[in-house]
This record gives sequence, C-alpha cells and structure tokens, in this order.
Amino acid sequence: MTRTVVLAGGVGGAKFSLGVREALARRGDPPATIVVNTGDDLWLTGVRLQPDVDSILYALAGVNDRERGWGRAGDSERVHEEIQAWGAGWPWFTLGDLDLGLHVARTGWLRDGLTPTEVIERMSRRWDLGARLLPMTDAEVDTVVTVAGGERLHFQEWWTRHRATLAPIAFENPGIEAARPASGVVEAIADADVVLVAPSNPVVSIGPILTVPGIREALRETSAAVVGVSPIIDGRVVRGMADVCLTAIGVETSAAAVAAHYGARRDGGILDAWLVAEEDAAATAPVAALGIRCAAVPLWMRDVEHSAAIAAAALSA
Repeated sequence: MTRTVVLAGGVGGAKFSLGVREALARRGDPPATIVVNTGDDLWLTGVRLQPDVDSILYALAGVNDRERGWGRAGDSERVHEEIQAWGAGWPWFTLGDLDLGLHVARTGWLRDGLTPTEVIERMSRRWDLGARLLPMTDAEVDTVVTVAGGERLHFQEWWTRHRATLAPIAFENPGIEAARPASGVVEAIADADVVLVAPSNPVVSIGPILTVPGIREALRETSAAVVGVSPIIDGRVVRGMADVCLTAIGVETSAAAVAAHYGARRDGGILDAWLVAEEDAAATAPVAALGIRCAAVPLWMRDVEHSAAIAAAALSA
C-alpha cells in the first residue's frame, strides 16, 4: 500500500490531484495527502480567500468551473456586482456568489479561533474528496511581488489585474521565516512512500511550500522517493505566466532548468526523479547528469484519464 503526498497549487495542481486520486484508487492504495500552497491567500472585503485551496477542493468535489479554471461551476455574480456598486473590493477580481459563501464560512470559522488546517478539514466534510487536504502552513504568508520601479503588489493584483505584464524583480512571503508547517505536513512527508511535486508554478505555487521552514528539510530526510512532474512542455508553460516568474529568478523556461532549480536530493535539493514531456525527451540526459532519474512521458492533462496516466508514471518513477 503506497502512502502518497502531493505538493500542489493552482489549476495544474488541481488537475494533477484528480489524476493522483484516480491512479491511487485503481491501485487500491490509500488516498493521498495533498499539501496545498497558501502563498496566494489574501483578505478582500473582509473575507479570507484561499485560491489554491479552493481550486483543488472544488476540483476534487467535482463542482469546479472547468472552462474558467477557477471558481464554482454555474456560479452567479450578483453579490460581486453589489459590492462594486458600493465602491468596495477589486472590480477586476470577480467573486462568485457560491464562492463567496465559502469565503464567508471560512472567515467565520477563523474568527471563531479555528486554524486554517482545522477550517480546511471542516470544509472537506461537505464532499467525498478522496484525499486529505492540508495547507502548507497556518501562518498568513501572502505573496508580495516587487516590480520594476520598486512598487510592491499583492500577488493577486500583479497576476489577475496586470496579467503579469509588470516586470517582476522579486517574490516574497513576508513573515514566512517565522512560519511553521501546518499540523500533519511534516509527519505525512516522513511517513510517505512517495512524494509527488505537481506540475504547478515552480516559483509562486511550489516555491512558497518549500520556503516554509521545515518542509524542505522534511523532503530531504524522508525515506520516500520524491518525484516531480515538469510544468514546462516543449519549452513553453502550459498555463498561466510561470515563464515570467522563472525569468525573474534567473531560471530558463525549460524542463531541464526547472529540474535543476529544484535540485537533486544527493546535492541538497529535493528531487530523486523527474518526468518530462515526450516533446522534451532530449532533456533526459542533462537531468540524469544532475543525479535525478528522468523519463519522458505524455504530460498533457487533457482529462482525468490523461492526468491519471501521468500520476501513474510518477508513482512508478
């Protein structure tokens, strides 16, 4: 019985989590523990938003909006329109009515004294998710982007309003050096047989998880194999603006470069193995030279079946 931990965030993380759930079910293995990025969380109009947590929650529950890639399917926006009529909130950051229902519930539980871990556990009771969700930390460590000229923006403003068109200089998570892994995260990694790094944005989705003190160390010390899946296919990002983020930290937009960014465990990095797309088969030798086992497989997550095949390949790597 394979005990599996997934590090994930964003739409790529949500799709991959669906594939992992399916692959594990077919093998008869226990449900995965998914450690979710909370670096893009924020307070807006008095409620606490956790975009990556919600994307993965909605996807596993089967209620996500697959066309937009975020939010609830069939949602309406009456409350958002009313908030805008009062001149509050961000007009470019749409919150659906069903989505707001979750945000209000979450905020109430937080105000009552529950931790984010406890809130997510309570949220997870509504649907049969087939996985355990954990935040990377219970601390508030929102991502701040410094752009050319020195202006500092919340990640969501830079990402959603400006569509990453403002050249970033740095990505920071203020307070993260004092944060601790959420309850159960280090234990899950220590007890795992395999840890999978989802094909999420390496800088703003996986990066904050690895920056929480104690998580990178847990990955280096676990007896589990740590296997990553490339978010880059044929030299291009699949979705979003990860290429802009990678350029800002001096990493080339390529499967081999992202593997090198994560690094081999033998040299103080986190990876034992790395999956690249068939289109990037030429990267297998350079990645192997880093001390990371590498295989080229189909990586397009067109549907759950394709995602499950990718997850199965990662589990076997």
